[in-house]
Amino acid sequence: MSAQISAQQVKELRERTGAGMMDCKAALQESGGDMDNAIDLLRVKGQAKAAKRGERAAGEGLVASYVHHNGKVGAMVEVNCETDFVARNDEFAEFVREVASHVAAAGPVYVSEEDVPQEVRDAELKVLADQAGEEGKPEQVQVKIAEGRMRKWLEESVLLNQPHVNTDKHDGRTIEEMRAALSSSTGENVVIRRIARFRIGE
Repeated sequence: MSAQISAQQVKELRERTGAGMMDCKAALQESGGDMDNAIDLLRVKGQAKAAKRGERAAGEGLVASYVHHNGKVGAMVEVNCETDFVARNDEFAEFVREVASHVAAAGPVYVSEEDVPQEVRDAELKVLADQAGEEGKPEQVQVKIAEGRMRKWLEESVLLNQPHVNTDKHDGRTIEEMRAALSSSTGENVVIRRIARFRIGE
């Protein structure tokens, strides 16, 4: 028998997660009225929905720029969504601005790991393996070391892998985690399409 769920519980869960009323009620019933468990259920379902939304076309969005106060570093980004309604949403606009400021500060080279050309990966892995070899490590250990350093290199080079530079404001979340949360709250596919960073003299 499903638990009796009060309107107040549904309201509280909706306020805490931003999920729809029916989704909140269903999650509370499934969790037997346990609020924390219901939040976890909604989070898992939200991620599943976001993955499905990834297949939908994102043809609207915003271009935003950020210039550091010293005027020597700046960035431009294009972030897409599915509808003009979401593109005009304050939460979406704030996310685009946050991505632009992060790109200016952190200098990622690629948006996603899929954007890293295979020849670039191969060249980087060879350099890392050679470095491990020069450190006198056995060959099988060299491979492990190089793979570990490659993972670190991808974290430093790929935008979606990076925690936002303002770690306090964003609780140490990566850009991908922030993007997925926005996709979940807006109900639309959100795609960081392009990034460009400018620095005086580069």
